[in-house]
Amino acid sequence: MQQALLIIVAIFFSLYAVLIIYFRQAWIAAPNYKPQTTNHKPENRISVIIPARNEEQNINACLNSLASQSYPKDLFEILVVDDFSTDKTAELVSNYAAQNVKLIQLKDFITDVDLNSYKKKAIEIAIGQSTGELIVTTDADCTMSPTWLQTIAAFYEENKPAFIVMPVSYDCNNSFFEKFQTLDFMTLQGITGAAVSKKMLSMCNGANLAYTRKAFNEAGGFKGIDDIASGDDMLLMHKIYKQDPTSVMYLKSKDIIVHTQPMHTLKDFFNQRIRWASKADKYDDKRIFAVLLLVYLFNLGIIILGIVALFNSAMAWWLLAVFAGKTIVELFFLYPVARFFSKRKMLWVFPLMQPFHIVYTIIAGWLGKFGSYKWKDRNVK
Repeated sequence: MQQALLIIVAIFFSLYAVLIIYFRQAWIAAPNYKPQTTNHKPENRISVIIPARNEEQNINACLNSLASQSYPKDLFEILVVDDFSTDKTAELVSNYAAQNVKLIQLKDFITDVDLNSYKKKAIEIAIGQSTGELIVTTDADCTMSPTWLQTIAAFYEENKPAFIVMPVSYDCNNSFFEKFQTLDFMTLQGITGAAVSKKMLSMCNGANLAYTRKAFNEAGGFKGIDDIASGDDMLLMHKIYKQDPTSVMYLKSKDIIVHTQPMHTLKDFFNQRIRWASKADKYDDKRIFAVLLLVYLFNLGIIILGIVALFNSAMAWWLLAVFAGKTIVELFFLYPVARFFSKRKMLWVFPLMQPFHIVYTIIAGWLGKFGSYKWKDRNVK
């Protein structure tokens, strides 16, 4: 029985190591984008859409970042969709001193308060109210560099993609909990860039996305996925990918990294990760589910191996070997990703976080499939 367990874990580890090394090579191969000309003349109108619910602590910083954009003010608009906020979010947006900022109240457009995906509805309504050819989405707790829109526009005009996936980074303090989230999220971001650049689509993040109005409409918008609480980003990407696989591209540039904050409590962290995991079986591309299943089963195997090692000290050495192998392979992947995000100094704490990462992967993966979670003060199935 124990020998069979070791063989199974060894097989899972081998497959996992090959996958992670493949992602490393794909990340390195993805080119760092630089505009072809420094005298780029903007041509396209952009609509920046920000769904917001109870974001009075963050919305001004986000709008200030957008007000500082180098992109011509007459070529972009900012549409903030207030999602039934109970704080001063709407008031702050309404009073913001910028002509290209528009407040949309979700309550003026819907009466059904039992929606399962308010965010998709907010984006859908904002697109209907917008005037831009290119739709760019971000979140109310995000900030970005002054060249964010200018770089996105240049990339779009040079390559004409229908959907652009872009990097997001956590800005953390010195607490172990926030560093853990930052490294974990950076790992996901590295896999995102690697997978999308190889057309092996897996993830993207609505905090930093761009897509054309035409592609959104031709894909039917959120129709067919509007009953799924999450997925305004990844599930939409897969719908557009089915229309034209070559039209989904990854924009790898430090100039367009969007910055946000990690979760501040363990409860919020698990709710966020369960929300992300809840989409695992919703993808048409079963390669993604296979990868997610491999990761889950490998981590589950480590947990089982750890339990067996409690009763058999000889198994503890095998547990240590698998643990060390997993850490080494992941650090090998993370080093070039951390260099891109300027977070190499954080890597020394990565081995200490492995036990927590394994446990949370199992819990979040299970609850994402069979449980429920709370997000933005709403219970979601």
